[in-house]
Amino acid sequence: MSILARIKSFLGMEAKPDDKASKEEVEKVAEEKAKPKIGYVHLSGCTGDVISLTENYDILAPLLTEMVDVVYGQTLVDLWEMPEMDIALVEGSCCLQDEHSVKELMEVREKANLVVAFGSCAATGCFTRYSRGGQQAQPNHESFVPIADLVKVDLAVPGCPPSPEIIAKVVVAAINGDMDYLAPMMDLAGYTEACGCDLQSKVVNQALCVGCGTCAMACQTRALSMTNGRPELNEDRCIKCGICYVQCPRSWWPADRIQQDLGL
Repeated sequence: MSILARIKSFLGMEAKPDDKASKEEVEKVAEEKAKPKIGYVHLSGCTGDVISLTENYDILAPLLTEMVDVVYGQTLVDLWEMPEMDIALVEGSCCLQDEHSVKELMEVREKANLVVAFGSCAATGCFTRYSRGGQQAQPNHESFVPIADLVKVDLAVPGCPPSPEIIAKVVVAAINGDMDYLAPMMDLAGYTEACGCDLQSKVVNQALCVGCGTCAMACQTRALSMTNGRPELNEDRCIKCGICYVQCPRSWWPADRIQQDLGL
């Protein structure tokens, strides 16, 4: 897709067969729409993801101040009513016993064009999968699920928390319509059972592992180590965040695209 087509697609313009919209047409719609509107929603998590978003200001400054408008978010915007948004970053899994969280998640899906599972709790459930309830503040809160169990999710950005670099790259790719970069995040959007064992079953056992060690370097709990050039999982340390599988360069293997490029 050309740059013009990506701009038109993001701006909600109907693409013409010849894709020859005038420069004035694109600029007019761009001016009306202004910068993409980004919202942040916090459900059941530790707020570590929003810390990655806000406390690494030197890395994310151009994104947050020049490329997008942050229009909604706890601690970020003084606004109670949820507005229409282009992209909504949803942090935390959803507690099924918390009616407010369930209602808010449903509202996010209605108000946002793109819903992003922001961080591993939202994407896979992460450590909240181990919750059994009984905690002092809300002992009845015992069931936490990834947000894709309740609403359609467009993208998932794993990490406990995600790095500032991947946050910036995902948002910029979404703005520019870079589907090649976003493909692994799109695949993960509906995949909510990620853990280190995926590397064994879907990469190593399929003879795709090249022993690069990216998975072990990405693991934030040091649950993975490299033994004889292959990843070895310590299940006691794994929190099911899924970042090792997503960071693996062989986890997304576009067989159809490769065959197309080779003319097969």
